Amino acid sequence: MRTIDFSPLHRSFIGFDHLASLIDTANRNEKQSGFPPYNIELLEENKYRITMAVAGFTESELAIESENNNLKVTGTKANKDKIERNFIHQGIAERNFERKFQLGDHVKVMGADMVNGLLHIDLEREIPEAMKPRQIKIGGSKLIEN
Repeated sequence: MRTIDFSPLHRSFIGFDHLASLIDTANRNEKQSGFPPYNIELLEENKYRITMAVAGFTESELAIESENNNLKVTGTKANKDKIERNFIHQGIAERNFERKFQLGDHVKVMGADMVNGLLHIDLEREIPEAMKPRQIKIGGSKLIEN
């Protein structure tokens, strides 16, 4: 049984009720195949890059979709009239794939580029002004008494 009891965290963390579902989603994503290999880099504060090795795929065979804090990268090989080939060794995979990533709040896909068989997806966390820290003045408002 692989359940985690988060009840002690409820004493000091407010509004993290969705944490258990995020962990469940991550656990499901852990069961994805290891293809294609990828890296996740922190370029600078609030800027990230996912780099996927997609050798053998063209840009038209790749699709990137972002929806509701989920990023999905799909590779579909075109079924061109494949010539029967006899491999002595086949180390370059030519199979379709789907890779999913769970994005944090306010993380947006800024763009994607493909160079030398590597797909680079740039991400950035854009924190809204309302979410940024602010100073609260003490005595700045008066209570109305009845």
